[in-house]
Amino acid sequence: MKLKMDFILRDIVGETVLVPINESTSSFNGLITVNELGKFIWENIESSNDEDELLQRILDEYEVDKDVAKADLDEFLGKLKAVDII
Repeated sequence: MKLKMDFILRDIVGETVLVPINESTSSFNGLITVNELGKFIWENIESSNDEDELLQRILDEYEVDKDVAKADLDEFLGKLKAVDII
């Protein structure tokens, strides 16, 4: 999967956030707060070929039902798509 904008993952005062960098700062104002799963997805998104591979990585990492993992993945990716990050 390919990211359209440059972001870095940072821990700020106990919160994990995505911070825009480079040209992304002119097209995206703000930060995106992510939970533990969101952080895991972000760290694996570009090295995954597709959503199915990313889902399998989640299932390998966490003890979670496949349907729950898929719903969480779809929600997070939906939010990234809504703001044109992926």
